[in-house]
This record gives sequence, structure tokens and C-alpha cells, in this order.
Amino acid sequence: MTNCAVPGCKENGYHLFPKNKDRKKLWAKAIKRPELAKSQCTYLRLCRHHFTENDFRAVKSSTGFKLQRRILKKDAIPSIFPWSKVAPPYSAAREERLRNRNLKKELFPPNSSVSDSAILDSGVSYIDTQKITNNSGTEPQSVGYSDTKMQNINNKSTQTSILLRLFATEELIFDDTSVKFYTGLETHKKFKFVFNTLCPMAYNLCYKSGNVISLSVEDQFLLTLMKLRRNYCNFELSKIFGVSPTVISNIFVTWVNFMFDTWSLIELWPTQELVRYYTPENYEMFKNTRTIIDSTEVPICKPTNPLSQQATFSNYENKNTIKFLIGATPGGLISYCSDGYGGSTSDRQLIERSPLTKLCQAGDVIMADKGFNVQDIFASKNVAVKIPTFLRGSSQLSTYDLRKDRELSKRRVHIERLIVLTKTYTILKSEMNSYYVPLTSKIFFLCVMLCNFRERIVFQFK
Repeated sequence: MTNCAVPGCKENGYHLFPKNKDRKKLWAKAIKRPELAKSQCTYLRLCRHHFTENDFRAVKSSTGFKLQRRILKKDAIPSIFPWSKVAPPYSAAREERLRNRNLKKELFPPNSSVSDSAILDSGVSYIDTQKITNNSGTEPQSVGYSDTKMQNINNKSTQTSILLRLFATEELIFDDTSVKFYTGLETHKKFKFVFNTLCPMAYNLCYKSGNVISLSVEDQFLLTLMKLRRNYCNFELSKIFGVSPTVISNIFVTWVNFMFDTWSLIELWPTQELVRYYTPENYEMFKNTRTIIDSTEVPICKPTNPLSQQATFSNYENKNTIKFLIGATPGGLISYCSDGYGGSTSDRQLIERSPLTKLCQAGDVIMADKGFNVQDIFASKNVAVKIPTFLRGSSQLSTYDLRKDRELSKRRVHIERLIVLTKTYTILKSEMNSYYVPLTSKIFFLCVMLCNFRERIVFQFK
């Protein structure tokens, strides 16, 4: 990403220098770099911190709604610099009052016959007649509103609520509670941290179908997380962000591929020393545990191809699914995530197709459920697989086996908690749209990575 052209500014530049020679000369003079007026460079940019609020377009002319992406006016000139005089700061309450006044003036001009009391009562289908006494002391006269006027009031009230909703969306990521609800990340600071792991590559994306200039890069990242976390349909997101559903789909597919390509370079599998260092004390009975594994399934729409239907049908879920193998360390880090396989794939087949036999070292212990009866696969590597004891013809288990299985279940339950945590990204809980089925493996991996970005995945070990 190109840096801001203002001397001493280290921010990333976003707004390109104007092509018009006169405006370019004004910009160059404003930033005290007159030599740029004659420069042929096409990549010169300024960051948003050198423009005032009045330099940006506030309302989209085609819809009347506030823009989510900050677009400069054609006559905007940078004016905020370290050497310029800083305007006195306004309090938050004062800014809020100013915004409300401007909104009211825009929706209800001064010559409008609609009063504040009428706006408050616009939710009902009629308004009580008021009696007004004039100064001359004559009899009171009744004043009412016609049905046409009341309809106009209702329309304007609806428009007001829509605009206020969009204003709330603009400030969404600055509220930690909303950040967690819409993205799964705890705070706005964490949101920025995760976004920075994708920079500066995020500013130079190659989109699936045409470039996207209607939303900022940060908004596109927020949109992607909202889609993963809340599984909003494209139409709903298009209303929130003020773009078409086609643009929403283009952004989501592009960002899923980009985030996967970037984060897949991170080595999730920790060393044996690190795993043992962070293993809790109550794992004394299984102190050599390297990973705890389990499988999980993501429902998908029923394929039209009969062979695909057969391959993806899960007898356990009784529906068509994509199946994943997931592993976690005793310390609560998701350390392994497989590619997706058809729902008919058995747990043993998942192990056979995974690289776990190469990743584990001699002396390691793997915890698993009864479905993973795969000790023979790891025997040659001197890796033990701990699963609950089978009866093997006995009427009941011995006291030792009962105690061991109870302790094993207490420790193994954390992988189930982590799987539940990944499913808080509700795109994994409802049937995956057929358009996104080819991306299921990447989407699941992104949800796993977002869970790993949490400060503390497993809060307590008992």
C-alpha cells in the first residue's frame, strides 16, 4: 500500500491525487510539496486524516442514504496538517446534537407543516383534534390532519428510522459488545489486530468479478466476518452496507479465498516442547498428550448429482454434510484442521487421509472418542491413542478402567467445547448454499482461525 504523500505522515494513503492539473496544483501546494504538481506519478495518495468532515460526500445521490465508504467531494482540498492550526475539539454530546439537527433539517425542511408532536404521533392512524384559543377570546376551533398529511408523516417517520439505522451501522465496530455479536472477536482492538494480519495485501486484492470501490477495505473485512458469524443473506447485507447483493457475493468469495491463502501459511501444529509447556497440571495422568481429536460435520444443500448425494450423506446426521477432522492441544489451541470430505467418510478414513502420523512423534499420546479405533495406524510410530475402554465380552468395566475412562472424558470434553465454539459462526450450522459449497473447507478453516484469535478459548480446566 502506498504511504501518504504528506511530509512526516506514516499512514497508508487512500485518496488518489486528482488528475485535473489545477486541482493537483492546489493539493501539492497545500501539502507543501509544489514539485508534485508537475509529477507524472499516478500512485500519489493522501490519507483521510488530512481532510475535514465537510470534504467528504455525506449522502449518496441515488438513494439519499449516508455512504458507508468515505468519498471525497470533487472540490475537496486537504487542510489538516501538523503545521496547521488545530480546531478546538467538540464534545461527543455536542456532535450528536448537531447531527440530529442536520438530520431533522434534511428530512423536515423549515417550511414543512409537520410539527414535532405530529412526528411523535405518526405511528397511529389518527391524531386527536386540538382545541386552540386565539388572543381575541373567541370560541376554540378544531384543527385536524387529513389522511393524506398523515400518510406523509408516516412515510417521513419510516425514512427517519432507516437513516438512523444506517448511522448506527457506521459506528458498529467501535462498540465492543456489537463487535463480539457481529464478528465473534472480543473487542474493537482485537478486530483491528486481526485485520492487520491481512495487511498490506488486503489493499491490493484481485476480485472474483470486477473491482470493488463502493466499500472501504475495512468495511469489506467487517462484511465478511458478519457473513461468517451471523450468516446474513446477501440481500440483508446489501441493505446494511448500501451495495447490491452481487457486490456482496463478489466481496465474500474474494475475501474467503484471500484470508485462507494468507492464514494457511501459519503453522498451527506446535512443537512437542510447546505443547508440554502449556499443558495444564491436571493432565498429569495424560501428560504426554499431543492432541485431542474429534470429527464434526457442516450441513450442505442436497446435491443434484446422485453420486454426490451418496458421497455426502451422513447416517449420523441423516442429511448431506461435509465432514472435518479437528485437533486441539490440552492448552486449548486448535492445532489441526483437515480438508472437508463427504459426510459418508468414516472416522478411520479421516485419520488415514490426514498427516497426523507424520506430525506426531514417538512418545506422543492422542485422545479420541470410541469411533477412532485406530491404534494400529499409529503403532509403528510409537504413538498411543487413548480412547474409552471397550467391554470386549465383559459384563462391566473394572474399577481401574472406570476411573481411567472418567478422567479421559473430563480431558477430552474440551475438543467438543472448541467445536461448539467454531459453530458460533452460524454459517457452519445452517445448510451451506450450493454456491458456497466449493468454499466449505476454506470457510471452516477461517472460523477455526478466528476462534484461535480469541484470548482464551478454554477458560477453565477441571
